[in-house]
Amino acid sequence: MKITFMGAGSTVFARNVIGDCMGSEVLRDSVFALYDIDGQRLEESKTILEAMQKTMGGYGKIECYLGVENRKDALRGANFVVNAIQVGLYDPCTIIDFEVPKKYGLRQTIADTLGIGGIMRALRTIPVMEDFARDMEEVCPDALFLNYTNPMAMLSGYMQRYTGVNTVGLCHSVQSCSKDLLTQVGLEDKLEGRKELIAGINHMGWLLEIQDKDGNDLYPEIKKRIQAKIDDPDFDNKVRFEYIKNFGYFCTESSEHNAEYNMFYIKSKYPELIERYNIPLDEYPRRCVNQIAGWKKEYEEMLQNGVKAHERSNEYASHIMESVVTNTPYKIGGNVINNGLITNLPADACVEVPCLVDGKGVHGCYVGALPVQCAAMNMTNINVQLLTIEAAKTRKLEHIYQAAMLDPHTASELSIDDIKSMVDDLIVAHGDYLPKYH
Repeated sequence: MKITFMGAGSTVFARNVIGDCMGSEVLRDSVFALYDIDGQRLEESKTILEAMQKTMGGYGKIECYLGVENRKDALRGANFVVNAIQVGLYDPCTIIDFEVPKKYGLRQTIADTLGIGGIMRALRTIPVMEDFARDMEEVCPDALFLNYTNPMAMLSGYMQRYTGVNTVGLCHSVQSCSKDLLTQVGLEDKLEGRKELIAGINHMGWLLEIQDKDGNDLYPEIKKRIQAKIDDPDFDNKVRFEYIKNFGYFCTESSEHNAEYNMFYIKSKYPELIERYNIPLDEYPRRCVNQIAGWKKEYEEMLQNGVKAHERSNEYASHIMESVVTNTPYKIGGNVINNGLITNLPADACVEVPCLVDGKGVHGCYVGALPVQCAAMNMTNINVQLLTIEAAKTRKLEHIYQAAMLDPHTASELSIDDIKSMVDDLIVAHGDYLPKYH
């Protein structure tokens, strides 16, 4: 068994996923191939993972592959490929994604999934993933590609539509969605044995059904409790609770994410909304700075004090691998091409739905129609996703403009002329991180 991790310099995430695999009797004897283009980050991951490997019984083999010239060897013969790359990193590309739009008065919170930041992130990442795909088609054509990189729907959707690589997109937010909601409204006693149905798109999947262990609908009680949370000045999940209030359903991803996926909350004409809804503008750059500093400190402490044994995380990756290897059914929330799974969303959209995993891979499950208002909200995001994918495929500048023009937050703040000018400025600023458009 060979498990290849692309972007292994993402040390904390690599530690979680590979640590999960090392703790699995089914997967622990695998070859763990670590690939990155940054030698220092790769070496740090190797050091931590080898130390963790010793604490977990010494099973398996760790191999490292540095640079594009060694990429095929990293992938050769892989059964599973985990993708966690960040093209352009925080510096310079994330900084550019935030600072250039600011000059036009456009503010963002996370900018990794939608909006102009998500568009640019997709356009610089898809060509790299296209290269991965061509290598995989040659040296590991039957491997399952587990994509964790954002923007999830754009990247996974491109791989699923335009390459021969068997791809599923995986996010952390599905697993914690209903737990977060029930905990925040004081219904922790309903957590055990709860039943749920989540479907939609990545970061805006809808908690369509939430029942207790006896099958009783919990939404009526939830809806009685949300206004008190919305009115609480210190509560920081207000946007998602507003979704329940105005659209009827809770969604999977955090309020700081969803604040920028629509035209409602970040508005220069109404600056008071930022404080009212506790919207953390420039949140992702702050996180990046803190994570970089925090990792340096953590790494030094681990070198001095040793690495503890890993406890299995709630990431889907190792469970999917186990399910495929043993042909044991397992349910996940995965990102797959729609093809009629959600009947009132486009067939070529990448949707997040319940999926069955078994020895034949990942199979999306039929959901039917979403509530019309939920489908409408999803479509405002899908429009941007499909046009960004089209831009990446055709290399036509007009499709980048169109994606940005149809982005709900961008269009609610800027004129068409400013949107086009901003796109042009971003393309120049990103330089060689982007391909050439015509």
